[in-house]
Amino acid sequence: METSALKSKFGELFGSSPLLIRSPGRINLIGEHTDYNEGFVLPAAIDKEIVLALAKNGTDTCRIFSQDYGEMESFSLSGLTPKPNSWSNYIKGVAAQLMEAGHLISGFDGVFGGNIPIGAGLSSSAALENGVCFGLSELFGLNLDPLTMIKFSQRAEHEFAGVACGIMDQFASMMGKTGHSIRLDCRSLAYDYIPLNLDQYRFVLCDSRVKHSLVDTEYNIRKMECEIGVKTIRQYFDQVVSLRDVSPEMLEKVKPELPSKVYSRCLYVLQENRRVLEACSLLEAGDLPEFGKLMYGSHVGLSKLYEVSCPELDFLVKFTQDQPEVLGARMMGGGFGGCTINLVQNQHVETFKTSIVAAYLEQFGQAPEIYEVRIVGGTSPMDGEN
Repeated sequence: METSALKSKFGELFGSSPLLIRSPGRINLIGEHTDYNEGFVLPAAIDKEIVLALAKNGTDTCRIFSQDYGEMESFSLSGLTPKPNSWSNYIKGVAAQLMEAGHLISGFDGVFGGNIPIGAGLSSSAALENGVCFGLSELFGLNLDPLTMIKFSQRAEHEFAGVACGIMDQFASMMGKTGHSIRLDCRSLAYDYIPLNLDQYRFVLCDSRVKHSLVDTEYNIRKMECEIGVKTIRQYFDQVVSLRDVSPEMLEKVKPELPSKVYSRCLYVLQENRRVLEACSLLEAGDLPEFGKLMYGSHVGLSKLYEVSCPELDFLVKFTQDQPEVLGARMMGGGFGGCTINLVQNQHVETFKTSIVAAYLEQFGQAPEIYEVRIVGGTSPMDGEN
């Protein structure tokens, strides 16, 4: 994103020279609904990002302008509380976490904007939280390490935005590396960078533009079903703490004790964890066709076993199976709407976009949004020239 307009607006509003920070959104290549089961995920930071301009103002007050909403919010650092349905909660939440941890900050001014599509499941909130946390660490000389900032950002979302998210989004946005995905162990937070030698392919996202009201309720139900499974399995295998500890043999042994849906949820999580680890091996070997098959397998599991897909997402994935230029596709994110992620041959991207938009429009009466994405580095300062 160009920063000239941001810098110009900052100068117009506050009359000082700001620090500039960029903070990216993320995709998840494979490994959905495994994070809260202490499993594995494979996200990557993308070239859709938020840019922030920040400067100290020597007071106790923070003044923040959102370019995208065209709104200014001001708040005191004394007694920070969430404001219902406000983007300022992400910024307040980070400031509150820093102060609770004993870090000394004072009032600051900010302008931010970006090109992360809102509501498409690309983690614009995590990008904003990370950008604010990184920027305040720089402004006030806090010298925070990345993992500490990731945890502050996650808790800000929990406590000020009211979203009990896992740690994947903040981790991927902060720790992204150009040309690499991140294999993250959501239990230990150990991670490795997996090279993405995509060669003649790229990732293309198809946004169904559907957000079903079911998603929050159903998300909680899925978590509960997984917990029921763990509790039952633990009666036979006391070493089990989460589904991460469960083998296929253990699951089959207790199958008669489990409600059928609980069994299906657990089976999906076990299979998806294996897919993530297999995907990493395939990517390291440069075997994109086999990796693409795992993407399709992930979608089948999400649709049939975990039941978090919807007709629109299933249609988008099924459409690609007749397109030889697509190696793999699957729904991405919590489900019941949002995006599919597709691995598409470079020279056929435009043809693919045209055909899938036309088919979806004919089927559902509206066109999907299409985003081509590239894999980039995580949250970092900018030199202000680009």
